[in-house]
Amino acid sequence: MAKASKVGRLLRGLLLLVLMFGLIGPVMVTTIYRFVPPPVTWLMIQRVFEGRGFDRRWRSLDDISPRLVRAVIAAEDAKFCDHNGFDFDAMEKAFESNAKGRKLRGGSTISQQTAKNVFLWPGRSYVRKGLEAYFTVLIEVIWGKPRIMEVYLNSVEWGPGVYGAEAAARKNFGVGAGQLTAAQAARLAAILPSPLKWKAAQPGPYVKRRSGKITRAAGTINREGMAACVLS
Repeated sequence: MAKASKVGRLLRGLLLLVLMFGLIGPVMVTTIYRFVPPPVTWLMIQRVFEGRGFDRRWRSLDDISPRLVRAVIAAEDAKFCDHNGFDFDAMEKAFESNAKGRKLRGGSTISQQTAKNVFLWPGRSYVRKGLEAYFTVLIEVIWGKPRIMEVYLNSVEWGPGVYGAEAAARKNFGVGAGQLTAAQAARLAAILPSPLKWKAAQPGPYVKRRSGKITRAAGTINREGMAACVLS
């Protein structure tokens, strides 16, 4: 009986640890980040050890050009204001494209990318995808769309050692994030899929074509109010 009692206490202790670190802990951290800028991410730390440097300057959403918000939505997640964190149509299309052996595509929303960037380590695994989904739900519920966009634009990688809209705008164009033109915003959005390879300040033919498409799509986003959940 004594042995069974010890096993029972051990199981209860393990259950308490799982509850604290697996459920309550993430909720508490997510709640704190609703009001406090998240610190450095795993990717930022990795890049520092790779010798790529570090430049990040936090700016509130009000201090970032709405042109960049619309350009990023046009480029990365046109349904950002309509979904609850997951775009299942985009995920299905990405799965079908990958299954046919075409160029690898993702189906991640801006919410998913934000959850991954802020809370998780780089890499691909089922465990990480599961945690990404969990944190995506948390930030959709606790943060809301404006805060998700704000954190995304301040955390996403925009070049070697360059993170966030302010650092990217100053590095590429010598202006603050609030002074970006539509063309500059489109170029920054255009390089997001491969920021270590593509250049916004000196774009090649592909980035020029892509940024032109993003500029036109951002116009549609503006006219049809598809960024209304972020831009009042």
